[in-house]
Amino acid sequence: MMPAVTTTVGSGALPVRTSSTPPSGRPRRCAVRAQAAAADASGDKSVEIMRKFSEQYARRSNTFFCADKSVTAVVVKGLADHKDQLGAPLCPCRHYDDKAAEVAQGYWNCPCVPMRERKECHCMLFLTPDNDFAGEDQAISLEEIKEATSKI
Repeated sequence: MMPAVTTTVGSGALPVRTSSTPPSGRPRRCAVRAQAAAADASGDKSVEIMRKFSEQYARRSNTFFCADKSVTAVVVKGLADHKDQLGAPLCPCRHYDDKAAEVAQGYWNCPCVPMRERKECHCMLFLTPDNDFAGEDQAISLEEIKEATSKI
């Protein structure tokens, strides 16, 4: 085990630990928990941004979420994940050989071109009222999203 690095402060009377590893050599649990909480908070923030976007776009486009809200939840979470990883809400329901190139092209960034031009949402996030799978809601809570996506 490598000894902890210390420095002195001021007159040199007080040693200060510059390493976050305690004398036992194991990382501090509170630091690990704090990092996990920060990552979770960051993910929640992105999910919340995409949730609000989805609700607003559904209202503006007169479309509705799927009757099965778990479909909506998974798509919103996928959009948030892509926004975090790629910088844009790339459609999560398609396969891409090069996601970065797809983001740059913009065709499949939500709302995608087929949705904007013809109200055709491959993900079933935005459904027209005449679609058999369309529900009556244009809103979904963060709690509903977390519950539906916690198992995946």
